[in-house]
Formats: sequence, C-alpha cells, structure tokens
Amino acid sequence: MASFSGFIRKSLGERLQRYFESREVPAPDDFDWASVRRGTELVRSIEQLIAELSEKHQDAMKAELDLLATLSDKVGLVAAEQVCSGESIDIEGLNGIQDILLFLAIEHPILINRIEVQASMSRRHGGQNWSTFQFENDGKPWTLKSEAARGAFLGDTLAVLELPKHRKHVADWYETVRTHAVTGEETTFTHATIYVEERAESELGFGASDTLERQVVAKVLEVGIACDPKSRLVEICARGGKKMRDQFSAVFSKNFAPHSKPPLEVPRRDVRLHILKSKPDFEILPSDGIARVEVSSLDFGDGSGGIAKFEKRGEGETIYGFLDRRFGTASPLRAGGWTILSATLRIILTAQEGKRQRSLTVTLRLPNTTTSPNTTESDRQFIFGLLERWGLLAPPAKNVDVLETG
Repeated sequence: MASFSGFIRKSLGERLQRYFESREVPAPDDFDWASVRRGTELVRSIEQLIAELSEKHQDAMKAELDLLATLSDKVGLVAAEQVCSGESIDIEGLNGIQDILLFLAIEHPILINRIEVQASMSRRHGGQNWSTFQFENDGKPWTLKSEAARGAFLGDTLAVLELPKHRKHVADWYETVRTHAVTGEETTFTHATIYVEERAESELGFGASDTLERQVVAKVLEVGIACDPKSRLVEICARGGKKMRDQFSAVFSKNFAPHSKPPLEVPRRDVRLHILKSKPDFEILPSDGIARVEVSSLDFGDGSGGIAKFEKRGEGETIYGFLDRRFGTASPLRAGGWTILSATLRIILTAQEGKRQRSLTVTLRLPNTTTSPNTTESDRQFIFGLLERWGLLAPPAKNVDVLETG
C-alpha cells in the first residue's frame, strides 16, 4: 500500500487544510499549510495532528489517506476522469490527481468509492477475474433503467453467490465516460457495483487489555458490472472463475436483455492492425471451407484527431486497389502519419450443397477490441483461430491477475 506521506507532500496546502477541516481534525490557527513547507517537516506536523486524535479517529484518517495515496497514480487519474465525466463534475481546473482526490473527498465523498472500484477494475482488466461478453446487435433495447429489473438482477446475483438473502447487500449504479486512447471518442458505460456481506472471518487481534484475542471480522464481497448498450458489450469483474462469470452474464441477459440471444464471451487480445497496411496474404487451408477473405473497411487516424473511413463497394476491386488508384502516394496506406484504427474483415465461406453461401464478419479495433456479431460460439472460435494464424492478434497475456488485499 502506498504511504500517504508522499501524497501529502504533493498536495496543495489550501486543499489539505480544507480536507482536514472537513474531517474535524483541529489545527492551531498559526499552522503553516503553505506550499513552501513541502517535505518531511509538513508530513511530521500533520502526523502530529493525527496523533492527537482518538484512536478510532486516527485509524479512520490513516485509512482514508492511505486509500487516496493508492489512487494517486495514472490509473487513478483515468478512473477519476471517467467517474467525474459520468457525473458531470468538472475537474478540469484542478491541479493534478492529489488535488482532484482531495476535492472529491471533501465535496463528493461517495465518488471516492467509485473511483477505487473503477481503478481496481482497470488493473484487473484482462486478468483471471475478468470476462467480456458480446451481445448480438439486434436493436432490441436493454432495460438498464428499470428499478424492477435492477432489483431482480440483485436477487439473482445473490443466488449465484449462494449467500443467504439475510446478508447485507447493496448495489451502486452509476455511469462513467471512457475516452478512446487513440481516437478520442467518448463512450458512456453504465456500472453496477454490488457489495455483499460475505462470511465473517476469525482473526487474532489485540483486545482492550492489550492481550491477543480471537475477533470476528466482517468481510465484503464485490461484483463489478460495466456495460455499453451501444456496442452491446458487458464486462464482468468477479472472483470465482469463468463458470461463475458465465452465470453473472446469464443473469444480466435474463434481467436486462430478455429478448436477445445470450451473449458470447470475447477474449481481450491486442490487435495488430499494422499488418493490414499492405494487402494481406491470408493463409487459407482446404479444411477451413473458405471461398475468400476480403478487407471490407479501414478506418485511419492521423494522430491529431482526424479520422478517415473507407469501405469496399465495387466487386471487381479491393479496398487496396481503390486507395492506390484514387490517392496514389497520398493514400493513408502509403503516406506517413496515418495509423489504422479499425478494420472489418469479411470471411466468405464455401457454399454447402443445398444451402446458401454465408459469410462471417469481424471488426478489429485498437487497442484490443474484436467483435463478430451474429455468430455462434463455434463461429467465434473459428474466427479467433484464423486471426491468430494471420497474425492479427497478439499472443495472449500471461495468466496473471492483480488483486488488492486488505
């Protein structure tokens, strides 16, 4: 856990003063909060203020400052920006992550919990406790705003966890705004963090008489859900393995998308779109049953916010032939400064006797999004196998996960 001394040294004196006043920590009238008192001297002075509090008050202050210090990194800053954007709270004029966290702790303390959850989910993204599911883009609306659906979802979640209904539980619903690292495009995600009173644990601790005693410590279990109705994606962060996250996915589908087909799990893998800078030679085996593969669209970014999209229209010409014919050396495939942001591939399967020819469509988008709507689980596995063979997917991440303790 990060030490809060570094957090204090990097914080503005005026904001620190307001924070400690909001936490009812008395300080002498002549206490020097000025920015010139950076370093050990200021830290020791504040530690002395805390030391004069009651033991319970001291513990609360140290725990909160430790939490704020833990969140004062790049991941915490992104989480704070996403949460505040979702709540329409302007933090643009604040001075760094320390100032943002202290401001929120004073004015919007509930958001600190959401930032902690958001940062935790970001650190676990793609790990053992994370799964992403893709719904078919069938145009059928989700019932995310329905209080009845939310209540039923919470009850079904408790059933998946196999915990008695008398256990304390609460669901915190909120929205965040994520900004794409490459395109700058903003996407609004709806979140639900479900807190459940887990089975208590017995631990050793010092009692009132300074002797070791066996104490019962209450524990809280968290389940995190994030979803984007526009792209039909649902992200689930929860302990318990893939089987349990599959159950949470089924519960989400049942309560919020009851008229849609169940979603398919989508592994998060970095995509290698630079391979498509020149016309690819897709390796096709006879056993694949593929008639041909074509790149049907390419989206480019110029690094300054400019985006260009090209789609294949004519049957007699590839998108590469069109770009070369139309733009020559000025084509974004050949000119410098352009990056492929996303690409759509169309895999045309060999027609089966007595059946119509069908095709599979897959869209790859930086940095790690792979979507293939209207496919079965077997189709999905087939597609990912092809993408790996063609070098369009980076090797899977090592089987590690980041877990916070405490």
